[in-house]
Amino acid sequence: MASLSTENLQIGYGEKIIVDNLNLQINKGDITTIIGANGCGKSTILKTMARVHAANSGVVYLDGKMIHKIPTKEIAKKMAVLPQSPEAPSGLTVYELISFGRSPHQGGFGRLTDEDRQVIHWALDVTGLTSFANQAVDALSGGQRQRAWIAMAIAQETELLLLDEPTTYLDMAHQLEILKLLEKLNREEGRTIVMVIHDLNHAARFSHHMVALRSGKLVKEGTAEEVMTHQVLKEVFQIDAEIVKDPRTKKPVCLSYDLIQKDQKMDHKKVVNF
Repeated sequence: MASLSTENLQIGYGEKIIVDNLNLQINKGDITTIIGANGCGKSTILKTMARVHAANSGVVYLDGKMIHKIPTKEIAKKMAVLPQSPEAPSGLTVYELISFGRSPHQGGFGRLTDEDRQVIHWALDVTGLTSFANQAVDALSGGQRQRAWIAMAIAQETELLLLDEPTTYLDMAHQLEILKLLEKLNREEGRTIVMVIHDLNHAARFSHHMVALRSGKLVKEGTAEEVMTHQVLKEVFQIDAEIVKDPRTKKPVCLSYDLIQKDQKMDHKKVVNF
């Protein structure tokens, strides 16, 4: 089973430092979610761990090796990456998109084998896209398109899945469906999953391990119970949160929160329902 970690990672764009001195250990066989306010560096960290974005300094290790020294095809056999808002070429069908996930397993001619086709049909089935196999990706709804990209990622059959906001554009039912699918892949196939998620309650429900960031720095990591606390959410999001336990899942839930006003002249808080 593949392992992933960072050591003293500094990431930036030009002279602007986004993440500084980050040390993370992604636990094998766990679902890890990264949470934090917009612009805190969540997606940047994911891109850097996937070798999409180069670090200023520090190292990302894949199976104990420096990831920038590993051949791309070898990485693709161990790690699948779903970026935020990916785009497919115009006219590409769902089946063709998913077939790209088989590329690391193909020989020099790039022809699909019977095994490849079997995996593609499985990915179509588990993501509920079988009836859309021959439709163009750009003709799908936002939610259907997102499921097609997830199908491509899982068709790659890697031990590691890195997903940047995988439930974007999905309604509540399809969000739950996708997260339960990822949970099943983790539970039954032992896949290690790292996700950036905005929905704190989904992050807490489906994670073994949570990582909370603020301004590119690690604030807290641990179980949902350790991260989903009033104090951590106050520091990370600048909110005054009410945390309760879900009677069914036994996981912490952010029931509601108020914005913490920085303007001391205001004599009331603005209430925002979660």
